[in-house]
Amino acid sequence: MNYNKTILGLVIVAVVFSCATNPFTKKKTLAFVSNDQLFPSAFAQYNQVLTENKVVKGTSDAQMITRVGQRIAVAAERYLNANGFQGYLDDYKWEYTLIESEQVNAWCMPGGKIAFYTGILPIAANETGVAAIMGHEVAHALANHGQQRMSAAYIQQGLAVAGNVALSNDEQALGIFNQSYGVVSNVAGMLPFSRSHETEADKIGLYLMAIAGYNPDEAAELWKRMKANSGGQAPPEFLSTHPSNDSRIQNLQALAPKAKAEAKKFGITDFRPIN
Repeated sequence: MNYNKTILGLVIVAVVFSCATNPFTKKKTLAFVSNDQLFPSAFAQYNQVLTENKVVKGTSDAQMITRVGQRIAVAAERYLNANGFQGYLDDYKWEYTLIESEQVNAWCMPGGKIAFYTGILPIAANETGVAAIMGHEVAHALANHGQQRMSAAYIQQGLAVAGNVALSNDEQALGIFNQSYGVVSNVAGMLPFSRSHETEADKIGLYLMAIAGYNPDEAAELWKRMKANSGGQAPPEFLSTHPSNDSRIQNLQALAPKAKAEAKKFGITDFRPIN
């Protein structure tokens, strides 16, 4: 029992002293792995992906990905500087790559390494749609969501160990715990945690695209196209890492006026044509 209390105590200490500040919400977040450790690993993984895939260069689409990415990065820096986070992006190494693939996907590694797959471009439909995707993916990196998920996974693993130690003398209870812990901790903990990150990235991304001069109304339209592309094939929201398409559409529609108001603070009152 004393050993179990020690493990629990170490988990609590780790949570208390391994925190960072989300520059958008100002809330403390889990940070068991520092950016000094995370960024080099992310950069190496990114380079590995590029060597294993066909990178599209010199085309109008490739140029658009870079153009939109640079505008979103500038918007992020403007926002962060205006909100007291000067220097926050000093260690970010922005890079924007278009990869030839049918995958409907895009992502941003911790530290600013971005990849778009050609398969998502028909759903993006236009440069403003690309900006909505880009803003969302960049938001994940800026809010350190990857860092938080890694930290949460460490806690999940630590609690599993603590549970096994606590129940080591009760074989029946230990069996029940091991059968149920993974499912319960995912459904009640990890999946809601992931969905909250997606919702947060939607909001941050909407603000960034607006500050970059792209109409935030298009984000909801993008997700209508995403929904149509999925053909209704999606798990129930409570079993998914992402909010449902309908939830996202409604949330983005409600947030668009706020994003426009935020952009106005930076002198952005007109948006680029959607084409």
